[in-house]
Amino acid sequence: MSVNGKIKVFTGSAHPGLADEICGHLGIEIGKAVANRFSDGEFNFQIGENVRGHDVFIVQPTCPPSDRHLMELLIMLDAFIRASAERVTAVIPYFGYARSDKKDRPRVPISAKMVSNIITKAGAQRVLTVDLHASQIQGFFDIPVDHLYAAPVVVDYFRRNPIENLIVVAPDTGGAERARAYAKRLDAGLALCDKRRERANEADVMNIVGDVRGKNCLIIDDMCDTGGTICKVAEALHKAGANEISACFTHGVLSGNAVENISNSHLKKVIVTNTIPTGADAQRLVETGQIEVLSVAGLLASAIRSIHDETSVSSLFI
Repeated sequence: MSVNGKIKVFTGSAHPGLADEICGHLGIEIGKAVANRFSDGEFNFQIGENVRGHDVFIVQPTCPPSDRHLMELLIMLDAFIRASAERVTAVIPYFGYARSDKKDRPRVPISAKMVSNIITKAGAQRVLTVDLHASQIQGFFDIPVDHLYAAPVVVDYFRRNPIENLIVVAPDTGGAERARAYAKRLDAGLALCDKRRERANEADVMNIVGDVRGKNCLIIDDMCDTGGTICKVAEALHKAGANEISACFTHGVLSGNAVENISNSHLKKVIVTNTIPTGADAQRLVETGQIEVLSVAGLLASAIRSIHDETSVSSLFI
């Protein structure tokens, strides 16, 4: 679909800082809009400029509080469709509800599919996202999905800040493919953690597959929520004789006791990207250097430019 109008980038309340940074890379101003809430908490939104015939990109990760930010996205989508934007793309750096991507237990929803449906129904004509929890979620949408990976940003960081004697670790068997891809690009070894629960109400048993003794370990995963599992993996690596242990996540959700868990763990450093804004608790570890935040704004800006110019987005993959 060719769009003749200009690129217009708008944002909700989820992550305005990222939207501003994207606009900086694109050399444009953030779109004008008024967003507030009625006294009962309902979201109220009005576009403050003409968008008729333009190519609109709404930057809104559905990060915590997920329900609130998802509803904002839906209302904004409706507003732009009714304002006759020629195309509206939902830029969702972090796609919430992605962990419910299959019916793996009786009487549970497939929330990722349901959320995909309502985003499409609300008017999104395209979706741009980063590191989905499961790649098959792309197929839940009946509209084009550009699924970016944070790998170019992360790999560039570690090439500029190399770790000697490095081995990349997958925190579970499901993450082995992702870890293998990073290990190949960083010319590093590969290990994985086989997590098992021997009996109900007993702690997980972490078995390390691969030789990590004396190695500097980098745990790779798509997201970190409470940090409980990743800290157990770090403990298992420490017991297996690993030297320094770091971790890298695309999405630093860091909810619950995550900051405390990381602070008291064997993790020397945690790398996250800014697909989700850094919370006040996590900012404390950013200031001490235990958490470092990498920006995906340039990656998203390049993708937005490619979508608008109808050039290949695959050139952003490595």
